[in-house]
Amino acid sequence: MKMLSALAAAAIIVPGVAFAQSDIDTMQAGSYARGVGDWELRLSGTGASDKDFETTSFGVSGTVGQYLYPGVLVGIQQDVAFADTDDDNQLNASTRIFGQYVFDLGQWQPYVGAAIGGTYGEDVNSTFTAGPQLGVKYYADRNTFIYVGTEYQFAFEDSDEIDDAFDDGSFYHTLGVGFNF
Repeated sequence: MKMLSALAAAAIIVPGVAFAQSDIDTMQAGSYARGVGDWELRLSGTGASDKDFETTSFGVSGTVGQYLYPGVLVGIQQDVAFADTDDDNQLNASTRIFGQYVFDLGQWQPYVGAAIGGTYGEDVNSTFTAGPQLGVKYYADRNTFIYVGTEYQFAFEDSDEIDDAFDDGSFYHTLGVGFNF
């Protein structure tokens, strides 16, 4: 329950920090900061095979979000993974909503946030997932960036399990490309 309270508190505090930082509503000329109403799309992929290509897995991730306040990005992330083994094929997915605070440091834009959602698919216990996120974006130009991020996810079936489940989580790392529009 402590973790759920911490995530709720973060969701309340982040917009307040954004209001305190800046009152700009649109991107200033020459700035990499995003304005209120700007959209963001991120794409990444992964894959692995054994040396004989008998066991193969790949996955794709897509994220879309909108800046609701200066520096505050809220959106949805969809991950899909496919595994082809000698015995079986599996398709699994995860859908999460997230909130992130993006620090405007010019072309380098670090972010911190939290996400909550669910994991589902074949041979997977459908569960809720939640956890903190952090990463950094590097802008190649005003609307295109590469990013690296990490997320600590823990799974739970109901709120009574959150405190214990937090200790059994896993880290997920991402490298991808993003676009603002």
